[in-house]
Amino acid sequence: MGKKRSGAGLTGPQQATRFLGLSVLSGVVLAGIAIPGAGALGLAAKGTVEGFDEIPANLKTPPLSQRTTILDAEGGLIATVYSRDRQVVPLTAISPYMQKAIVAIEDSRFYEHGAVDLKGILRAVNRNAQEGGAAQGASTLTQQYVKNVFVEEAGDDPAKVAEAQQKSLGRKIRELKYSIQVEEELGKKKILENYLNITYFGQAAYGIESAAQRYFSKPAKDLTLDESALLAGVVQSPSRFDPVNDAQEAMKRRNVVLQRMADVKDISQAQADEAKKLPVTLKVTRPKNGCITAVKGAGFFCDYVRNTFLSDTVFGKTREERAKIWNQGGLTIRTTLDPQSQDAANNSIRDHVNQDDSIATAVTMVQPGTGRVLAMGQSKPYGFGKNETQINYSVDKRMGGSNFGFQVGSTFKPFIAAAAIEKGMEPTKVYSAPNKMEYPSPVARCEGSPPWQNLPLAGGKMQTAENETADEQGPYALKTAMEKSINTYFVQMISDIGLCPVTEMTQKLGVVPASGVKLPEEPSIALGSAEMSPLTMANAYATFANRGVYCTPIALESITDAHGKALAVPKSKCERAMSQDTADTINTLLRGVVDSGTGEKAGLTDRDNAGKTGTTDGRYNAWFVGYTPNMSGAVWVGSGGAKKITMEDITIGGQYYPKVFGGGLPGPIWKDAVSGALAGREAPAFANVHIPDPSVAGGGGNGNGNGNGNNGGGRGTTPNPPTTPRKPGKPGKPGGDNKPGDNRAGAGGAGDTPANPPTIPIPGLPADPGTIGGDKTP
Repeated sequence: MGKKRSGAGLTGPQQATRFLGLSVLSGVVLAGIAIPGAGALGLAAKGTVEGFDEIPANLKTPPLSQRTTILDAEGGLIATVYSRDRQVVPLTAISPYMQKAIVAIEDSRFYEHGAVDLKGILRAVNRNAQEGGAAQGASTLTQQYVKNVFVEEAGDDPAKVAEAQQKSLGRKIRELKYSIQVEEELGKKKILENYLNITYFGQAAYGIESAAQRYFSKPAKDLTLDESALLAGVVQSPSRFDPVNDAQEAMKRRNVVLQRMADVKDISQAQADEAKKLPVTLKVTRPKNGCITAVKGAGFFCDYVRNTFLSDTVFGKTREERAKIWNQGGLTIRTTLDPQSQDAANNSIRDHVNQDDSIATAVTMVQPGTGRVLAMGQSKPYGFGKNETQINYSVDKRMGGSNFGFQVGSTFKPFIAAAAIEKGMEPTKVYSAPNKMEYPSPVARCEGSPPWQNLPLAGGKMQTAENETADEQGPYALKTAMEKSINTYFVQMISDIGLCPVTEMTQKLGVVPASGVKLPEEPSIALGSAEMSPLTMANAYATFANRGVYCTPIALESITDAHGKALAVPKSKCERAMSQDTADTINTLLRGVVDSGTGEKAGLTDRDNAGKTGTTDGRYNAWFVGYTPNMSGAVWVGSGGAKKITMEDITIGGQYYPKVFGGGLPGPIWKDAVSGALAGREAPAFANVHIPDPSVAGGGGNGNGNGNGNNGGGRGTTPNPPTTPRKPGKPGKPGGDNKPGDNRAGAGGAGDTPANPPTIPIPGLPADPGTIGGDKTP
């Protein structure tokens, strides 16, 4: 074993060994292959020592890339991901048979020589000279380890990998210089440990632990003699000696290793002969890598975790830096995914929508007050096969979602109501809300932008909005308009307060189109023309449940690296988006939707709940977004591909639907998912707000005016004490134990009625998709 020194210099014998080794190496060895002919000795020695000394003596060994483990909130495995499947283990966790086998076949004099084996080189030169070719190499185990370090450092860059493996004198000299350093600094046992952890054993297994698991489904410490010899033999040529694809060739190579172990006295000849008689018996564990292997239908959540890591500056200033850490792996990531909620979402999806249906559904649930994403599932599984997809319908495009998201229909209306109430409008406000009307004009935009004008379209007709059915004709007060999802009421409301308060409110609620573009300042947003993701909608509604405090969504609870060191993770940022009084009022309004409005089929009977339905024109999309004080969830149903499918006269999940409405299919999906997610968990109550029923008189008809009649009424807040005491909470730190059943202040329920296609296109929409109106279930 090479002698270690505290200083930077080498001993005299070491320097002599280095020079002699280099001289021989320069003339004879080319990337570990001896060139025949003794006359070649010393061929390139001139001037080499000077160049040798100029090579930096500090080999920077990169951390070995390993597998990353993604866990749910309770520590259960979700998925294992890696760029290279490797589990680094200490030498004490590797079978002694394996240690002896790899040394015997790769470098039997490993414990006798230094960084370079001069006897081995001379033996190789003599053998190759006799055979007239490159029959034998002379690289030591240490040199092979250094070469593997260069390959590891190259990562997945083909050019860098080729350079690291280049058969050139320059690379060999650099390899030797670093080998001397490694021998000095690490010693033989550590070099052997590192070698066994870095080496490729075929079948996508890097390192002996992953190889033992891959071929024999056991840890490296339990490898037997014949198993160890088999794996040691694979190293020379992982493809040629692959026991999975060619057991006979692998057996021949195994027996060569066994005989070599006997020759060097690591085992007896009798042991070798006995092991040679054994057949190659494998117990293969196939590679399980990536989100495609995720359990509990959490492939898309797994993908969301990966995209969260790659996009957050907490993990590095640039995406390249973050990708390097992710690919290096070795991380243990505990996430926010709640197993009970995820199971409930999956069960509800399976009960209502089949994988091979022409349409799809996505369900996302978050926890109010923390932003923790509790569940994320969809009917088209994560994968590459038929009726599978890698598009995550639940998230924005930048996080792996669809290009544009999905039009949200009437689920947008609560944002308008919140903006109006926050601005001072009474919740008893009455509008004429005719069955059909021209968009009022002009409509104020934010400062610096000209007002929106309802300009004539081709043919001279003005842009109009209308309600779902002919009998929906005002006047209406807000409570009834929300329950029935009256389009013209909210068109009048947004025209009355202007567009800026609405866009400001949506910004506070994180309501940003899935494509990343700015929400258009157009009155058509009142009918849900904007395209959002389910996560965006679920998290925005969670603000109502959290009594006006918005929290950014998070998926990561904690991360530790390969050494057990904790890494910083992004925290949810909670800010007040509206007054508590405004949120409580919205909750009361939306409770009416599930109590007796368009979302009645979604209503829960065992706890306070609220929500809103949404159905888009053409019935391309249907939604239900609802919440309890301690759970918020969004359900989208529609065509996830490029082809838009009208959900009329259609069979979904084995059930026939003449027409799909937000309350008719998404609502029941939401009900089953949330019921399962909260089963056995506490049921906190909303704070009730009394909203008087104004006496509605006059108005109606097909008039085109605002019809801003207001029959008075006030707003009084009477808190309804929670069913159980709870600890006080702060924004971002609600009381309780952060589980989905925590007792939190909450919200109320809603509904929506699908609109007939407008006779004139609504501004701000693409040419063919429509927006929505009410969502009335027949």
